[in-house]
Amino acid sequence: MANRYILQITLLLSFSTVSLSVSYNLLQLQQRNSSLACQELLKKLKGKPEYCHDDSMDFKFPEEIKQPQQFRKEKAALVIQEMLQNILDIVRRSFSNTVWDETIVKNLLLELHQQIDSLKTLLKEKLEEKGITWEDSKTIPRLKGYYWRIRRHLKAKHSSICAWTVVQVELFRNFSFVNRLTDCFQD
Repeated sequence: MANRYILQITLLLSFSTVSLSVSYNLLQLQQRNSSLACQELLKKLKGKPEYCHDDSMDFKFPEEIKQPQQFRKEKAALVIQEMLQNILDIVRRSFSNTVWDETIVKNLLLELHQQIDSLKTLLKEKLEEKGITWEDSKTIPRLKGYYWRIRRHLKAKHSSICAWTVVQVELFRNFSFVNRLTDCFQD
């Protein structure tokens, strides 16, 4: 009788491991496609970086995200979610001050919402299972500081066209880092 329960538990655990793997593989595909779509949308927005050298700035992107190999799947997903949420907030709060095409911005916001929703769904399950919290990561506060510097730059430059162009280039770069972090989802 005990052997039967052990067998059932073993099967349940093996199926949940397969399920986790499939969830991360699907999420990786979704995130990569969505990040590429966001980059394409950002490319379509008006802005001439070559005219905005005086407004360029090093926002001090966290170094550990540039080398994401040390991140486990859950940590990478947390960092991606934080990045996407901040990008969404920056664009949503301030895009009315830009000369950007409203349709493109709405599509970008929609794409970001979808990415965040996919991550939230998976993360809710996985983090509760493993007991991981936001506080476990030193990267999140560094990311918050990075995005704060971007917001401060926009505010200091009164959301000028050049300030937005610099931010547009920076956000485009962010999606390259999101793609690198997405690679952490592979087994």
